[in-house]
Amino acid sequence: MRSRAEIGQLIEAVCADRQLSCESTGEFSYAVTLPGTHKLKTICNLIVGDHTLRVEAFVMRQPDERREELWNWLLQRNARMYGVAFSVDAVGDVYLTGRLSLAGVTEDELDRLFGAVLNYADESFDTMLEIGFGTAIRREWEWRVKRGESLANLQAFAHLFERSSAENSDLDRP
Repeated sequence: MRSRAEIGQLIEAVCADRQLSCESTGEFSYAVTLPGTHKLKTICNLIVGDHTLRVEAFVMRQPDERREELWNWLLQRNARMYGVAFSVDAVGDVYLTGRLSLAGVTEDELDRLFGAVLNYADESFDTMLEIGFGTAIRREWEWRVKRGESLANLQAFAHLFERSSAENSDLDRP
């Protein structure tokens, strides 16, 4: 089995090879920035322990509403995931967390783990926001429309307003 120092060197080498920002945050602890599309960046913390590599990535703060629906959605997603799973902390913030035996830490496995964290955080982000912050998104959209402000960074939620606009126009018909 490799030493903690060797695993740390491997993490740094993989990040350098893939042009990922990697900062040491303590002894045998690293913060790797994964660039996304929906969630613009996900910070993946890697903590090299005596026997395992712990993975932690913040995904979103605690939802304002529909918590149980979001937890249900996350648990169903967990059943299909590799290497990490959604979890919540004591206040309800959402993370991706996982552990990997140090014996299994290879360049390919780190690449797969980074891909999994990025994919799960990025592809789930808009749905998670829609479930947990739908009212706030609607208020923001309406505020921007009234003031003629840009809706560019809310386009992922345009379907919420197209549907309600169609329903409203149906009500206006004789």
